[in-house]
Amino acid sequence: MAADRREREANARMSGKREARMRKGGERRGERECRGGWKWDRGGGGELEERKCEVVYIWESLSIDASSVQDLVSKNLETIPSRYIRPEIDGEIVVTSIDNEVPVIDLSKLILDGNKGGFSNEEMKKLHLACQEWGFFQLVNHGVDEEAMKKMVEDVREFFELPVELKKECSSEIEGYGQAFVLSEEQKLDWGDMLYFSTRPDSARNYKAWPAHRPLTFRETVNKYSSEMERMKTILVGLMAKNLGIDQGKFIDLFKDGLQSMRLNYYPPCPDPSKVLGISPHSDATGITILLQLNEVDGLQIRHGGNWVPVKIIPGALLVNIGDVIEILSNGIYKSIEHRVVINKEKERISVATFHEAHTSVLVGPLPELIVDGETEMYRSVTSAEFLKLILSQKLDGKSLLDNLKLKNE
Repeated sequence: MAADRREREANARMSGKREARMRKGGERRGERECRGGWKWDRGGGGELEERKCEVVYIWESLSIDASSVQDLVSKNLETIPSRYIRPEIDGEIVVTSIDNEVPVIDLSKLILDGNKGGFSNEEMKKLHLACQEWGFFQLVNHGVDEEAMKKMVEDVREFFELPVELKKECSSEIEGYGQAFVLSEEQKLDWGDMLYFSTRPDSARNYKAWPAHRPLTFRETVNKYSSEMERMKTILVGLMAKNLGIDQGKFIDLFKDGLQSMRLNYYPPCPDPSKVLGISPHSDATGITILLQLNEVDGLQIRHGGNWVPVKIIPGALLVNIGDVIEILSNGIYKSIEHRVVINKEKERISVATFHEAHTSVLVGPLPELIVDGETEMYRSVTSAEFLKLILSQKLDGKSLLDNLKLKNE
């Protein structure tokens, strides 16, 4: 296997292809040919080519297989393998206080008032401050179909209870089951397994990465839940536009028919959780992310005020976070925040993240209508293709992507 890997890497270098660093989910993506958009073709030396097409994936795999953490734990693990140990997290400050809790937004106060022709100003102000200062908020009374959420919980649990051999059948290079994309034998691994797949538009779906037989209702469940998430995205983006003082319809259109994808996360318990991370610190390179936490096991932490702040689970709530794209479009008014997952010693943590991207035709840059009254652009503008290329050209590392796009205004 090692020899085969070296041969693949050598061939990639000889053909002038750049080694890509990718995360499954909102963080890292492989090459993709997008409907009505662009194509980044490594076979053409990394040239960008404009063409209209259906969404397909073109990924030459340089990945290395990593063991399923869930399978590893099932063997009564007592010693943590060195590849999972993260010495850099020793001594990091975690703050727990009532003054450091993620804001809670009651969507019913906005939607109900909105139907009467107005909004709850107090709740809108809370939403605006949450997007400005936290980049995260808990969404309650959101109106997402309860049966859709219930079925999603049931099917995700059933999937992760399958034998590892059946889970590994859900594989299609960039998408599918396993670890985050692993590119070297030295790379530190996250203490978690995941299933990642595209859900919308329908042409983006690659069913090789979906469970084929069990759960029996998986496709039906995902269809319903993804539709609910799409509806929720449209509502939230519209509310954000209103708070930003820009045209709601135009802002919503930036995300219309953009790629939606899901990542099912399973973080097994660990005998010494202080030494590992479920997922490394990062911000999401998308528009917005909506997270469903399936069980009442905490673990998500966000960076706020220079410290890590735990996110307390509110039963039935959805957790929403701003992605890098909205931070750029808003010229830094709304913040995309670093977050990570820590592990529990006794219980597993399970969640479903739904990522929403802007349409591939969108220029990723500060919106002109927000550059007023002497304001300067904080970020340079790039095409969607260039934005993806930047994502692939660097490893997952905090907010390094946004740092690379920041303009130095003297």
